[in-house]
Formats: sequence, C-alpha cells, structure tokens
Amino acid sequence: MNTKLNNVLKIAIINGPNLNLLGTREKDIYGEQSFEVYLRELRSKFQTIEITYFQSNVEGELINKLHETGFSYDGIVLNAGAYTHTSIAIADAVAGIKTPVVEVHITNIFSREDYRHISYLGKHCKGSISGFGLKGYEIAMEVFVK
Repeated sequence: MNTKLNNVLKIAIINGPNLNLLGTREKDIYGEQSFEVYLRELRSKFQTIEITYFQSNVEGELINKLHETGFSYDGIVLNAGAYTHTSIAIADAVAGIKTPVVEVHITNIFSREDYRHISYLGKHCKGSISGFGLKGYEIAMEVFVK
C-alpha cells in the first residue's frame, strides 16, 4: 500500500499522554531512554521509510492527528498510553480511518493493574504489541515493511 511513487513507505508514530517523559518517568518500568533518542535509532534502522512522529498529552490532538494521517499514510504505530483503556473517542477515530494501525505498549499491559487489561483500540487495529519495551515500535515497523 505504498503511497508514494518512489515506493517510500510513510509511517506515522503517534504517542499519547506521558510518553514525552520517557527516560525520566518511572525508569524501573519504562526504561532510561528518551523517545527522541530511540526515534533517531529507529530512523537509522529504517532509512527507506519516511517516519513522522507526533506526541500529545491531549486526547483531541491525538484524534486530529489520526484523522490527518489516517487516509494518506501506509501505516500508523499508535501508543495511546492510558487513553488505550479509557478513550472510546480514540477507538472511534481508529475505526474511522483507512490506514492500518498497530497498537504498541512499552510494558506488558496484561501484567499490570486490571484496568490496563482493557484496550478499546485493539479491536480496530491490525494487531497489538505489548511488553517488549521500546523494541515494540521496531516490531510494529516490521509489520508494515513486510
């Protein structure tokens, strides 16, 4: 489903609330690396893919970004953070777009609090990746490459 004539895949990574604090927030759970540093590594590994990145702590901004990229990109990697477990609006946005979405979680949501076991987004996604740390984003990228 390449969108460009030169066969460059366009993938959007969209991160939700508190993911701007990676590397400083609860390092024992989320690790010590910032997402910005990891993103440079990811772009280096997938040099033939156009990777855009967006992060917001605001639900409506995440929905707007899904609408913006959801009809023109080849794939979306979405870590909606805590909105995964609470936002029917983001789930509706994922359901309403054409671009396939892979849901990513840094931690294993099924080994955490019971309320984190529920994903309103998952049924609208191509798949879900949980518990592999930041490597989950790389795994999601591979889904779109293959």
